[in-house]
Amino acid sequence: MRLYGEAVARFQTLYERAGHCGIDEPNAMTLATAGADGRPSARVMLLKGADERGFVFYTNFESRKGLQIAEQPYVALCFFWPPLMEQVRVEGRAAPVPDAEADSYWKTRARQSQIGAWASRQSRPGEGIEALEARIAEFRRRFADQPVPRPDYWSGYRVKPELIEFWEGGHYRQRIHRRTAYRQVAGTWEKFELDP
Repeated sequence: MRLYGEAVARFQTLYERAGHCGIDEPNAMTLATAGADGRPSARVMLLKGADERGFVFYTNFESRKGLQIAEQPYVALCFFWPPLMEQVRVEGRAAPVPDAEADSYWKTRARQSQIGAWASRQSRPGEGIEALEARIAEFRRRFADQPVPRPDYWSGYRVKPELIEFWEGGHYRQRIHRRTAYRQVAGTWEKFELDP
């Protein structure tokens, strides 16, 4: 696990650097999923935690990504920080976070975001902005003067990595990039260089 700890620490260092170089959302990442049919789907999400337990994001379990993860839990994450010319790819298995952890994070969200999680039927065909605004107003009335509870269908996933790859952009005319991968094979972590 030493190499795994090294990879996570390297990610955390890069992530901290990205947070200090003027990027609006240094925690933005592309999440790729695929359902039982094998067709891939990708979208930008926000990372909400990263340590040796894994990489955490939150979403609606009834969204397209949530339904795909339920069918096939292997996902890929990709971070790219242009000012640093650094990219990190993570591949692994996503599993729901414990309810207590989701509840704790939920309390940190702005009330407007909490109401939005109740009102939006994420990924399903919409009935127009007026219908969405009506649902938002309905949930504002429903939860007036009380804390907004976390919906059962809204929680987080933790991605437990099986691969973490670092890409450093080449600042040379030859554009020779450096790629270093950490991969878990049969419970053991390996580290190796990849050709660009």
